Amino acid sequence: MLKDISENGNYQKHLENIVKTLCQPQSYKKVYHRINHDVPMPSIQQLEEIVEECKMVLFPGYFGNSEITPHNMQYYIGSAIDGIARKLTEQIKRGYCFSCSENETIDCIECEHRSRKIMFQFLDMLPEIRRMLAMDVQAAYEGDPAAKSHGETIFCYPSITAMIHYRIAHALYILDVPLIPRIITEMAHSQTGIDIHPGATISENFFIDHGTGVVIGETTIIGNNVRIYQGVTLGAKSFPLDENGNPMKGIPRHPIVEDNVIIYSGATILGRVTIGKGSVIGGNVWLTESVPPKTHILQQKPSEMMFEHGGGI
Repeated sequence: MLKDISENGNYQKHLENIVKTLCQPQSYKKVYHRINHDVPMPSIQQLEEIVEECKMVLFPGYFGNSEITPHNMQYYIGSAIDGIARKLTEQIKRGYCFSCSENETIDCIECEHRSRKIMFQFLDMLPEIRRMLAMDVQAAYEGDPAAKSHGETIFCYPSITAMIHYRIAHALYILDVPLIPRIITEMAHSQTGIDIHPGATISENFFIDHGTGVVIGETTIIGNNVRIYQGVTLGAKSFPLDENGNPMKGIPRHPIVEDNVIIYSGATILGRVTIGKGSVIGGNVWLTESVPPKTHILQQKPSEMMFEHGGGI
């Protein structure tokens, strides 16, 4: 086709018209990003490197140098921490610049100081992140009879991959770092099919068996010793609009799942409802109401269901 256009003498004009249309402000207004303060956008590659270095620190010997020993551990972890510190400071600054509007007058030096301060706060949180992840590993080992060792869950289980990304991202989220936490959890989403918003609150001993298709929304709160299976959605039923018709952000709209709850595959729980302590939610159940503690919610058996055809309503 391009050959025909060229032969007709209209090739260059055709391209010029396409370029002109694509450069119209009304065409690119909502999809164009202009670099602020000459600072580039966050780097996906650098963030991937940061996560890998965090994994080496959090699980020494499993990631990074496999020959690490208690005698040389301080050297390797020190080197990784140095790399995390330098790269993360830069990426946090880029996150601030990405979110900075053209009308803001915040000094870039101030953002650099703030980025460095938050980087140190994040590093201070690494021991607690490791403690939480160790408990997630234990939950995976205890919750799946097919798991032969703790190491198998660390290497092979999508739940642990997703939780590593989530716990790193959540630490940055509660430090009010813009954009970066969401990028980090979306990395795990693309790898595992598990979609956890970094704003969700997930307590100790959490395990997602199999994992594919799990969705955990921003304001979800999950207690201790919770186990969920593939295809579970902890989502929002609806979200109110402001006076201008825009969705209201940041309000609680996702479920609260209390301690010792099991949610089986395909279950959908929507809205700010509470699943009481010790409850079991069966597969493919649809819930939009709270459930008292120690309640079992199961689908009706076929004999208990009412059908439009062959039975009567």
